[in-house]
Amino acid sequence: MPPNSDFSPIMAADISKGPLKRPSVAMVQEVSQAKKAEREQRLSRRPQWRLKQQVPPELTDVSGLPTSQLTPREYEIVHLDATALAEAIRERRYTAVEVLEAFCHVATIAQDLTNCLTEVFFDEGLRRAQELDRYMEQTGCVVGPLHGVPVSIKDHVCVKGHDTATGYAAWAFRKVAEKDAVAVDVLRTAGAVIYVKTANPQTLLSLETNNNIYGRTLNPHNRSLTPGGSSGGESALIAVHGSPLGIGTDIGGSIRIPAAYMGLYGLKGSVGRMPHAGLMGSHDGMDAIIGALGPIATSARDLALFCRVMLQHEPWLAEPPLLEMPWKQAVADGASLPEKLTVAILWDDGVVTPHPPILDALKRVKGALLAAGHDVITWEPVGHQEAWDLILKLYFLDGGEEYRQMLEHDPPVPQTDWILSQVPNGGKPYTVAESFKINLEREAFRAKVLAHWNAAKARTSTGRHVDAVLSPVAATLAPRHDTTRWWGYTSYWNLMDYPAVVFPVGRFRARDYQPQKLPDGAVHGGDPRSENERVVRAQWDPKTYDNIPVSLQLVGRRLNEERLLGMLGRVEQALSRFQDQ
Repeated sequence: MPPNSDFSPIMAADISKGPLKRPSVAMVQEVSQAKKAEREQRLSRRPQWRLKQQVPPELTDVSGLPTSQLTPREYEIVHLDATALAEAIRERRYTAVEVLEAFCHVATIAQDLTNCLTEVFFDEGLRRAQELDRYMEQTGCVVGPLHGVPVSIKDHVCVKGHDTATGYAAWAFRKVAEKDAVAVDVLRTAGAVIYVKTANPQTLLSLETNNNIYGRTLNPHNRSLTPGGSSGGESALIAVHGSPLGIGTDIGGSIRIPAAYMGLYGLKGSVGRMPHAGLMGSHDGMDAIIGALGPIATSARDLALFCRVMLQHEPWLAEPPLLEMPWKQAVADGASLPEKLTVAILWDDGVVTPHPPILDALKRVKGALLAAGHDVITWEPVGHQEAWDLILKLYFLDGGEEYRQMLEHDPPVPQTDWILSQVPNGGKPYTVAESFKINLEREAFRAKVLAHWNAAKARTSTGRHVDAVLSPVAATLAPRHDTTRWWGYTSYWNLMDYPAVVFPVGRFRARDYQPQKLPDGAVHGGDPRSENERVVRAQWDPKTYDNIPVSLQLVGRRLNEERLLGMLGRVEQALSRFQDQ
């Protein structure tokens, strides 16, 4: 919501001059006030885009309000996915300017209701949209495959000329990007229009979105719940049609969790496929575990569009670690897939049993796959607690020291407190020799899971290898703020470096809800196996999750992003036919 005071350029200039020598509380309050005021000043330039009705704080479901004031034409525009928008602009059904204005209108209201934006630069975006329209008028051509398509950018991804505070109060006004991240540069070359940056949490190492600069980002379907993290600003904005396509990043679930909680599509690829250079964050240079940049979108085909655009511009020529692997769109469209897929379902990871609506969704997809003639087996979990213990070592090779330094003048928010309570080794850094040993543990674990995947071939009806694993994204639907506990359904696949795609399968309805009967032995039904399971089990209350999206994830073999999206197409096709029967 708008702050009480106006933005002071003098205050911002003062803050940007070197480190502050003030008590932490005063510093954080001053930075927060200045950044919020700067954002409000930019939003207030177009009062016609503000919501004209007062929204009481107790109103939880605000998901319909951001589009409630649109004209029929604007409403039509913002409900198109990026693929359809690009086609419509290319065919001159819409101009780039009117498309951007429609999304800016929604984004303005979305910000007031969910606190999802950080940097706002509508004017810059509109100037670019005008240039694109002139180019189209003069040449009859588009500049690239995303000509005129608005794209939102997660805050820690560098956008030239704009701040990259990354959720750290100490970085606000001091990290103005001198150049675009590689992915942003590719987007601009392809004709995309960049117009906002979106909220991420303090430290980025969180599956919720909260920091001391802007505060907490809210779930528009129920503002008492989280939209996920660390790409929660993206998910909240895209879910209410304030953006058709956004950039997220993922080192433990930070694309997939927000996409799942908001009923969107999200892709975490294997490291080395998508551009990753030009991001701010702690532990820059640490490569024992690496995050992946990827899209959050409203359709599966937009995930492929994003990847195709990224790789057709040969980003490996600008970013040396990237693999020279051009995008194979025919494979993403399903070419070369067997007629009969073999899908293994992970019902329970052996640590925390998912809530009933998630298990119901797995059962429904299983029924759809079987009805479509596909082979379905159970995926036996392998070392999920071991994987979590190992990835914590990789996250905190320095014993959490860099995070503690960053938070010296930036008090930890609750989810930061929680993840830092997980730091292993008594909070001490690992020695070089110990780090080498941990890397060996990582590779041994990867080899063990790969062998398990290969051995599952003996249990398939076709005698073929398992094509994909169907899994929960999390143990809960979008939970209440500050209650996220178990990352294991997503972080496991970061450790393996396997691509994973999230897709929506419906909404949960609490009224008269009865869980479905599951296959015998599919999940653990006894006493909680861990403190995390005890906490997650206690969170289950159907009323909490009423009308909240239900999503699942599909996991493929390493570096097989195209094949994974092709398999997702088959799964969604089976689901569509199953629901029509």
